[in-house]
Amino acid sequence: MIPILAASNTLKILTGIVELLLFIAAIGWAIVRWIKKSDEPISLIVRLGFSAAILLGILGLAATAKDTETMIMSVLVGAVGGLFLAMLWGGSFCAWVASPFENLFTGGSQSIEARALYSMAYGKRKRGLHQEAIAEIQSQLEKFPGDFEGEMLLAEIYAEDLKEFPKAEEVILSTVQHEKRSPQNIAYALNRLADWHLKFHQDRDAARGVFERIVELLPDSEQAQMAAQRIAHLTPAEMLAEQKERTPITLQHHEEHIGLLGKVADLRAPDDPAKRAQGYIKHLEQFPNDNDAREQLAIIYVEHYKRIDLAIDQLEQLIATPGQAAKAVVHWLNTIADWHIKMKGDVTAAKMTLLRIGERFPDSAAAANAEKRISFLRMETRQQQYVTTVKLGSYEQNIGLKRKADES
Repeated sequence: MIPILAASNTLKILTGIVELLLFIAAIGWAIVRWIKKSDEPISLIVRLGFSAAILLGILGLAATAKDTETMIMSVLVGAVGGLFLAMLWGGSFCAWVASPFENLFTGGSQSIEARALYSMAYGKRKRGLHQEAIAEIQSQLEKFPGDFEGEMLLAEIYAEDLKEFPKAEEVILSTVQHEKRSPQNIAYALNRLADWHLKFHQDRDAARGVFERIVELLPDSEQAQMAAQRIAHLTPAEMLAEQKERTPITLQHHEEHIGLLGKVADLRAPDDPAKRAQGYIKHLEQFPNDNDAREQLAIIYVEHYKRIDLAIDQLEQLIATPGQAAKAVVHWLNTIADWHIKMKGDVTAAKMTLLRIGERFPDSAAAANAEKRISFLRMETRQQQYVTTVKLGSYEQNIGLKRKADES
């Protein structure tokens, strides 16, 4: 019986020691974490040391008190020690209690990322103080080297306000070489440079060179695809020259007294789809990445020539081009599905086309819309058949004349 009691007591002692060690470890971890988060760690360590000495003194005196005098003495020492502890921790305790209410107005202790401020530079630029604005921007760039907003603002002042285009170009070319510059920022900066070439110098070749630089720096990207579109739609050199020297516009002579002719005159030139198609084909030989021209050619193939195969081939070339925007690809796939329904009533082909949206852009809104549309394809087919029947049906002719004969 005695060995069992001894073992039980030993187990209790070991359990108590383990619990004490865990408690001390938890307190130590909390104190270390508190010190790391503190704005004044040295001051906190000093206060913790004084607090520990006071508490040990109070507890030691209380533990050794045996008679009435020593007990009264321990109470007095405890009261004095409590005053010292209140002086050490009173401010911190009040701040801890008030911190939730303070955070409602100040946003808490979350650190705010330092960033360049250009409000003064914008204000000085607006007042026409361009050199002062440049000095303000440069002072911010010294603190935040490579800041994109500051470099672009500096380039704009040089190009648009001071007309010092070489300096603006130098700033742009420098900013796109920054190793951490995002593709969006690179494309934006170079597009601004190309716009300045066109706006201030009507230099089409220089602008084209800048767009080609985007394609070179960002191959197979959406930014490169947009640059290719801008190359294909650059204003012709002749039109840029005419912007400087506007020639008189010659007005064509049209039929007079239109209201007396008994019909509405159409002054527009007659549309020739075949001629437009040839123009698009010639244009695409020079600019094969022109999305708009290829899409318009596909529409002519469908609406004028009724050649859905040629039209789909044009859109498939656009879809296969790297860097196309997701919105554009979804539009082209939906257009192909439209043609399968309207031209052939082919629900299977339309469904397979719409499924490609989900394969290419899974878990997207476009994929959800394509899946929803698939469930209504047969309804679309029936509606199209009804429209076709109405258009091709036979009707009584000369209805007005027949009514007159019946009345007589």
